[in-house]
Amino acid sequence: MTGPRTGSRYELQISRQGAAGRKAAGDYYAVHPGDVEEIKEEEDLTGYVHSYEVGSTVDGPGLRFVAFLTGCLLRCQYCHNPDTWHKHNGRPVTVSRAMQEIAKYAQVLKISKGGVTLSGGEPMVQRPFVLRIFRRCKELGLHTCIDTSGRLGDRFSDQELMDIDLNLLDIKSGDPETYEKVTHQPLQPTLDYARRLSELQRPMWVRFVLVPGLTDAWDNVEKVADICAGLVSLQRVEILRFHQMGKTKWQKLGLDYPLASVDPPTAELSERVRAQFRSRGLTVY
Repeated sequence: MTGPRTGSRYELQISRQGAAGRKAAGDYYAVHPGDVEEIKEEEDLTGYVHSYEVGSTVDGPGLRFVAFLTGCLLRCQYCHNPDTWHKHNGRPVTVSRAMQEIAKYAQVLKISKGGVTLSGGEPMVQRPFVLRIFRRCKELGLHTCIDTSGRLGDRFSDQELMDIDLNLLDIKSGDPETYEKVTHQPLQPTLDYARRLSELQRPMWVRFVLVPGLTDAWDNVEKVADICAGLVSLQRVEILRFHQMGKTKWQKLGLDYPLASVDPPTAELSERVRAQFRSRGLTVY
C-alpha cells in the first residue's frame, strides 16, 4: 500500500498503483471515512445541510422545498457543487429544526401538488437523517422525493423505500468504463438500484447529463436508453445539458476542473440524444 495522498482534501484518496493493483488492494473506490459512517438513531438526530431552496420547479412535481445535503461518494467531472462532497462541510441541523423550516411552506407545497426533495451531494450518505425527514414529511401529507445516483441504494430496505414517493435517479452513463471515468465509481450499484425500484414499482425519473466529448457517444446514449426502456416504473427521462456553473467553485477549492474548456451541447446534439430515448417510446424532457 502507498502512503496517504497529498493534495486537496476534496480529491478522492486513491493510491497511485496501477488499476489491477488498486482493485486487488481494495482501495480503488476509496472514500473519505466520514462520508460513509452510520450515525446513531438518536431521538432528534443531526444531519448536515449545505443549503435550502424554496420554490424549485425542476426537482420533482409542483413547487418543491429542496434541501441540499452534504456528503457524496461520486466525484463527477461536471459536478457543480464540489463543496458538498464531504458530509461535515455542511452545517449541523437536527430533524426537528429541519421540519420547522419545512412546515413553514407545507400548505403552499400541498396546494401546488409539490413537496420536499432531498438532494446533495448524495443524500443517501445520510440515510438515518433522510429516513427520519421523509417519515415526518409523510405524516404532514407531503410528497417526498430523493435526488440520487443510487450508489448506496442497498442501504435502504424495501419498506424504507415506501416513504419515498419519487426517485430522481441520475444515470451518468450506460457504458461502465465511461461511468467510471465520469464518477470514479462503478456503474453496477446504480443499475441494481434502478431495477429494484422497477420491481417494487416505485416511481422514478431518470436524469442523464449530456456532456460533449464525455457522455455524448452514440453507443453510450443507446445503453442508457436501453436501461431506461427496461424500467417499468419510469415516468420520464430528463436530458440535463452540461453547463459551466461549477467552474468557479472548483477553482476556489483548489481543484483542477477537467471540463474547463468544454462547451455546452449544441441544440442539434441535444435533439439527437432526445431522439435516441424517444425511439424507445420514452417520455423525454
